Amino acid sequence: MGRDRVVVVGAGPVGLLLAGELRLGGAEVVVLERLAAPATESRATTLHARTMEILDSRGLLPRLGSPPNLRRGHFAGIPLDLTLPGPFPGQWKVPQAVTEAVLQERALALGADVRRGHTVSGVHPRADGVRVTAEGPDGEVGLDARYLVACDGQDSTVRRLLGADFPGRAAERALLRADVAGIDVPDRRFQRLERGMAVAARGPDGVTRLMLHEFDGDPPRDGAPPPGFADVVDAWKRITGEDVSGGTPLWVNAFDDASAQLAHYRHGRVLFAGDAAHRQLPVGGQALNLGLQDAFNLGWKLAAAVRADGAAAAWAEQLLDSYHQERHPVGSRVLGGITAQAMLLLRGGPDIDALRQVFTELIAVEEARTDLAAAIAGLDVRYDLGDLPQVGLRVPPEALGGAAADALRAGHGVLVVPADAPGTDDRTHPADGAPGWYPGWEGRVRTAAGPVPEPVLVRPDGHAAWAGTPHGPGPQEALRRWFGEPGTG
Repeated sequence: MGRDRVVVVGAGPVGLLLAGELRLGGAEVVVLERLAAPATESRATTLHARTMEILDSRGLLPRLGSPPNLRRGHFAGIPLDLTLPGPFPGQWKVPQAVTEAVLQERALALGADVRRGHTVSGVHPRADGVRVTAEGPDGEVGLDARYLVACDGQDSTVRRLLGADFPGRAAERALLRADVAGIDVPDRRFQRLERGMAVAARGPDGVTRLMLHEFDGDPPRDGAPPPGFADVVDAWKRITGEDVSGGTPLWVNAFDDASAQLAHYRHGRVLFAGDAAHRQLPVGGQALNLGLQDAFNLGWKLAAAVRADGAAAAWAEQLLDSYHQERHPVGSRVLGGITAQAMLLLRGGPDIDALRQVFTELIAVEEARTDLAAAIAGLDVRYDLGDLPQVGLRVPPEALGGAAADALRAGHGVLVVPADAPGTDDRTHPADGAPGWYPGWEGRVRTAAGPVPEPVLVRPDGHAAWAGTPHGPGPQEALRRWFGEPGTG
């Protein structure tokens, strides 16, 4: 019954990051992807600060090369300075094809089995696992797994096969997007004209990305044929008056402002991450980043659940339930912000212009700017893990150098103590070595002087699960909650 196996459906960035995290935690992983080869177009090109921290914590940033860093982002097209404390302020422009290649290379190097050209046709949950069938190059294949994770996008096959409840709002507005070579048009950054909104950004390779929306355009229709370059040419002419018909289209697609979120990210042995769990307008690059952060939260938990047997089974169930409990509120908040942006961005008229002016003035207030920037960057996430202000927040990377960073890179949790802390302390676990004393826990390590004033227990995803105070309890309860009962390895 594939006792240690997890099947991941979808080999996009979310599925590939998850596959790597599962292998890091010791789970056997099979990734099923319907495409025979990786996509070459780059739908998403923006990595935000929290995602960069995640990739850095796993040692992956050097593989991305030297991506351009832009400190200026936007909220509904209104310029927004994204500068915040931390090592990766702003947004980083990395083609999705590059991100996928880096994550696939890592997953394969760690031993994941990536099978392309496999279209899932059946999902059959059982009490002790799930049966997956797929049509592959050599016919139907069947896999038994302990768990299945759907990372197969907004039109998720797994979600449809399960009939999972996916409440939301239907699309009201549509946008066109195209990468075009051989045109010379002015750069535009969410320029609002009388008839619509236009974006034109020319890359260093000479290819221009166009994005456009007509304020009085027809709403999206189910079953409508996909747009062609002629549709882009006609709409661009109507909005800007410019003729781009002489260009060479490299990629054309349409997207809309539909918004939906799964009622439950976990359905027994089947879990959902990325666009399979939530659908949103891909404005500001938030969709890809939200999905990657889903995978990072889930990976270490699911790997631990796969390792759990016997008496640890009940603990593993609670650990997996925490994935939905933590990520669903985050997704809901992000979708709410994107809905607000869609209203301000995709509607015309004096009423919207007046509202945009109010937002422009609010963004000039530093506290409002930092709140919006942190929400977009993913740096404001705090899971409900305890009463202390720092518990549930990400631990800043500058506090996790040396042995602590090494432990996280290996996918372990770590108890970080100040450099001047005594060797034994009844507020902290006395074991200074003993990796594996709690499963998945690296042990206790010291920081250089200064970064952490009190001991802090850091989960494998970089969030604080416990923090020491002079008269507070020790970390044993938190260790048991996140890493299981103590054992010998």
